[in-house]
Amino acid sequence: MRNGALLIISAPSGAGKTTICRKLLARRKDLRYSISCTTRAPRPGEKDGKSYFFLGREEFKRRIARGDFLEWAIVHDEYYGTPKRFVDGETKTGRHVVMAIDVQGAMSIRRRSPGAILVFVLPPSLGALKSRLARRGGQGADEVAKRLANARGELAAAKNYDYVVVNDDLEEAVSQISCILTAESLKTSRLDPSHLVPALV
Repeated sequence: MRNGALLIISAPSGAGKTTICRKLLARRKDLRYSISCTTRAPRPGEKDGKSYFFLGREEFKRRIARGDFLEWAIVHDEYYGTPKRFVDGETKTGRHVVMAIDVQGAMSIRRRSPGAILVFVLPPSLGALKSRLARRGGQGADEVAKRLANARGELAAAKNYDYVVVNDDLEEAVSQISCILTAESLKTSRLDPSHLVPALV
């Protein structure tokens, strides 16, 4: 009866968007995760086809030329993109799709899919963000500094999102985003018009 919703979660690196997505998926059986493609190297513990689809630059560019991506962008000098076929297939069957993507990708999806739900996750403070980045494995001091510099620009884009959630308490942030998804999924705009029957005639 209803089309599924496309839930976009963006945040500066280290603000917790991947963890939030994982907990949302564990909580909601009506939600699927869209695995992005990237040209960056895997971090410790990441697996191809589960964390990301890790591609070479030339393969990524071939997929751009074929129109395989719902959106794509260059972030931190690497390519990232959202496979189009998976998202379309899931939402047409009524399931919701969540993806964790950067600001550029979110704005691109907003232009192509106006009904997408955009949520920006804020860290409690820049100091907390710096600490989280420093604890993350596989990143040197220069990489942490670059991501902090990029975070300031990303935080300025929060005003372009539908909702802002502060990830100070992880479980509370997950609950808030789950409530947002439930409310948005009940909008009449997601209902098949043929099922709108007057209660009284």
